[in-house]
Amino acid sequence: MTGFTTLDFVVLVVYLVGVTAWGAWLGRGQEGGTDYFLGSRSLPWVAVMLSVVATETSTLTFLSVPGVSYAGALVFLQLTLGYLAGRVIVSTFFLPAYYGGSLTTAYALLEQRFGLGARRFTSAIFMVTRLLADSVRLFATAIPLALITGWPYPASIAVIGVLTVVYTYFGGIKAVVWVDVVQMGLYLFGAAVTIVAIQLLLPDGWVGVLTSAGAEGKLAVLDFSTDVTIPYTIWAGVFGGAIFTTASHGTDQLIVQRLLTCTDQRSAQKALIGSGVVVIFQFLLFLLVGLGLWAFYQGRTFDSTDEIFATFIVQHLPPGLTGLLIAGVFAAAMSSLSSSINSLASATAYDYWAPMVGARDDEARILRAGKLFTLLWAGLLVGGAVLFIPLSQGTSAVEVALGVASLVYGGLLGAFALGVFTKRPGQAAVIIGVAVGIGTVTLMRDLMAWPWYVLVGASVTFVVGSLVGLVQTQPET
Repeated sequence: MTGFTTLDFVVLVVYLVGVTAWGAWLGRGQEGGTDYFLGSRSLPWVAVMLSVVATETSTLTFLSVPGVSYAGALVFLQLTLGYLAGRVIVSTFFLPAYYGGSLTTAYALLEQRFGLGARRFTSAIFMVTRLLADSVRLFATAIPLALITGWPYPASIAVIGVLTVVYTYFGGIKAVVWVDVVQMGLYLFGAAVTIVAIQLLLPDGWVGVLTSAGAEGKLAVLDFSTDVTIPYTIWAGVFGGAIFTTASHGTDQLIVQRLLTCTDQRSAQKALIGSGVVVIFQFLLFLLVGLGLWAFYQGRTFDSTDEIFATFIVQHLPPGLTGLLIAGVFAAAMSSLSSSINSLASATAYDYWAPMVGARDDEARILRAGKLFTLLWAGLLVGGAVLFIPLSQGTSAVEVALGVASLVYGGLLGAFALGVFTKRPGQAAVIIGVAVGIGTVTLMRDLMAWPWYVLVGASVTFVVGSLVGLVQTQPET
């Protein structure tokens, strides 16, 4: 069933061992929490830009997005317009606030404005959301490993988790960012190789692919439907995508932590907006891969759309190249997982542990605690991925993960909007607003598609927080 050869295994093992060892080596000389979690605020913006892209797309782009166009059309691309617009908003309104206070996490901004309770409340929301969404991402990566080795999903998930946590534990954010750069290059190479392979394997090559896809309406990019239950329309893409990205890149520690590793605000803005341009190209590339696979398999039905690309890689590419592309799958997974582990550990250390034990300024103690939290969160993410296995049938991991994040991003975005744009509401007001905003979206989730969740949640949070603030006017400390 599998075309994975000894040469492929050698290529895969050499890559995995090599990148793990290199990542661990990059962490040498660390002396404190700022080194471990913020890279001494000295990382170049180009590396941060590529790390942002690798972190937010990773395995879901490599495996799930081709499955989206395989089963549908190119309408997913509409979201990238909003993704770029959202980055401009964050660069304009959020990054100046972050760099104005030398902050260590995204939620430290809320402590300055509202108090420690607001910081911990929003940080906890981030932790739960990141745990759920990235457990799904980790599960998606176990698919090709299980196909190759015949191992059960739990064993495949554990192997990926152990390899990733080694370089994350020793290397910190510096290793995470630089390994991301290499890993992104590898999985983009994998997509390019697949496009060339489809050209060679099909009698009419890409001319035939695009002709048949056009006849079936699969080249459609824009959908002007006003039905809010349809996830991929121009309105959901531009407005929903922009608000979603404002939340994910302006309030999620996973991305904000990377932006805080830049040398200054201007560098962070270039990294963030530049990543939006790269993401458009990347989504287009992987959606085209999906169309090529649709033509190759003649629309054959798979148990899960996440299996389609992995099956093609293992069964139809030559020895050595298959191993390299599967390494690309692992690269995508490890970049996302390492980013999650490090951001979760940093939020735990800075938002909870350090204030609790009186170690806010004790860099050495934060470093030691951060490494312990790294191991803890790695274990929880692996466990969450295993728990998702029975829920995966007939679903696309990319849509599950985005849906999970969207449920709470609106509450977080509303909290930051209250912090940045208002003076009156206090800590109780913002906590009540977030709770009501998330609760509202959760109750209404079946009435609209996931791109609208953040817009609704943020609006409700801001309005409720403002109204409560009319009664309670002073920020609590």
